[in-house]
Amino acid sequence: MVELRSVTVSYRSHERDYTAVSEMDLSVPSGRFVSVVGPTGCGKSTVLNAVAGLLVPSSGQVLVDGKPLDGLNRTAGYMFQQDALLPWKTVLANVGLGLELAGVSRKERTARAREWVARVGLRGFENSYPHQLSGGMRRRTAVAQTLIGDPGILLMDEPFGALDVQTRQVMENELLSLWTGSGKTVLFVTHDLDEAISLSDEIVLLSAGPASRIVGRYPVDLPRPRDLLDIRTRPEFTEIYRAVWADLRNEVMRTYERDTAGQHLGDS
Repeated sequence: MVELRSVTVSYRSHERDYTAVSEMDLSVPSGRFVSVVGPTGCGKSTVLNAVAGLLVPSSGQVLVDGKPLDGLNRTAGYMFQQDALLPWKTVLANVGLGLELAGVSRKERTARAREWVARVGLRGFENSYPHQLSGGMRRRTAVAQTLIGDPGILLMDEPFGALDVQTRQVMENELLSLWTGSGKTVLFVTHDLDEAISLSDEIVLLSAGPASRIVGRYPVDLPRPRDLLDIRTRPEFTEIYRAVWADLRNEVMRTYERDTAGQHLGDS
């Protein structure tokens, strides 16, 4: 469903050229849940933005369903780190916003929005405004807002990173429940290795930047359906964690050493 062929993304930063990702090859089969992990600044969000069509690669090519991506990826829904809820619109209106922009009639979009509000557990809060919601409820609204358009691809950039641990686990369970059986392809960026293992079919590890590249791919052979409140206690979970962390730790330390060296140079 998603393929990156020798993708390099470079841009001008602070009067110098900076390469975020270099010669990256990545293939994500249809219907798979793939998480991307790596140290801070390794280009995880850059990869998502390239697949979304928000960034044009400096070289290489992004393909969607076998066809070169030209412009915005209209088959993808994007959940950012911060929700995109409009403060002056109700939950119902925010959920139906994408349909409104697409020209769907008010009657149809209201009916579909009510259905999705119920599916994410917010029945009774249709007329509430974002400032009246908890963090978890805002995330549920954002999930409904993303899925209501029935995108074939879900691009998720640390969507639950701002939540407390308990609420995050509940939202992860909700996401898996909505994704299971949907056939949707998910590319999920996270700093949380526990989260990546719990949700994914496969984990992709990026190297320390700049010029980040893929340095590891790890299948997650945990049975589905998964109860994320219990899965972390399974010995198989621990084995996968150790395997990924052994490599991730090296990249984290490379980033730390680079940043520390840069700080010393700045002080001298």
